Amino acid sequence: MAEIVQVTALCVVGALLALVVKRGSPESALLLALAATMLVLAFLLEGLGELTAFLEELGERSGVPAVLFVPLYKTVGISLVVRVGGSLCRDAGETALAAVVETAGAVCALLAALPLLRSVLSLLVELMQ
Repeated sequence: MAEIVQVTALCVVGALLALVVKRGSPESALLLALAATMLVLAFLLEGLGELTAFLEELGERSGVPAVLFVPLYKTVGISLVVRVGGSLCRDAGETALAAVVETAGAVCALLAALPLLRSVLSLLVELMQ
């Protein structure tokens, strides 16, 4: 609970500072937003490590092969990166670039999920025979 309050406070302060700076230098405002994003990500690294360890334990205990969980993790990571990247592009006034980031993210997510989709396809073919 305390972490989300700190992250929210950092983001609100960063947004307010960026808003003040934006009038004089839009580029500096974007860099400020980028710096706040990096600070939040650095702050969350410990929690992400703990979450990753739990997900690995969950995969081991479930009996499901780890190979099937990897595409899921990659897809979630891609979606988070795309969301932040697209928002930063929109903040910079580059909506076309935001759309390209989102399209590239969709393609990358599908590519990351391809092994899982192949497993499902082979299972379906096996069941049909």
